Amino acid sequence: MRGSVRYSVLRGAHATSSATFRGVDPIRLVIADDHPVVRSGLRMLLEAEDGMTVVAEAGEVDTAGRMVAAHSPDVLILDLNMPGARSLPAIPGFVEHTAVVVLTMQNDPEFAREALQAGALGYVLKEAADTELVDAIRAAAEGRTYLNPQLGARMAAEPPPSGPPDDLTERELEILRLIALGHTNTEIGKQLFLSVRTIESHRAHIQQKTSRTNRAELVRYAIDHGLISE
Repeated sequence: MRGSVRYSVLRGAHATSSATFRGVDPIRLVIADDHPVVRSGLRMLLEAEDGMTVVAEAGEVDTAGRMVAAHSPDVLILDLNMPGARSLPAIPGFVEHTAVVVLTMQNDPEFAREALQAGALGYVLKEAADTELVDAIRAAAEGRTYLNPQLGARMAAEPPPSGPPDDLTERELEILRLIALGHTNTEIGKQLFLSVRTIESHRAHIQQKTSRTNRAELVRYAIDHGLISE
């Protein structure tokens, strides 16, 4: 069970860890990232720690769901940008069974805010994984929250917006306006100093929240809600 301490005889490589002498099971982990090299590096990093073991890996959200169901891990390490189903909407389903630590390149505070609101207990940037991920996992396994300090400071300085249409964030509204004005993802990224992949992720969230599927429908939505003039 998440956040609990289980007592048993440890086996395999963990038989020599300090956890063995306390008679405590290691924190069981599933790693979900679409890059095999990243998963391999994370496995090496985490299994070098006392009291942690990786029980499964996944390259996309649906597989992560199956691995969580099959292995009942204490913590799922989840990348936000994987092929197939999107990660953020899947978090509420995951947290019913395991703690979730998001590990991502997305350094936009809105992504962190959405992940935590969805139930994730940790949000770590990949660039800081070697110094922050272990602490985030240990916190999540105990039911505590861990947030990258720089993102936490930015979130505090940028409070959530009040009452935008369809729960769109201020960042999403900004991107929606630019989309409706005819800017490409590349142009929007340059204007907002964000990567094209980040813009694509925001656009997918906008389309889901507004139930619009193409640019023409987004333009009409922006006009109808007074975001741009007709």
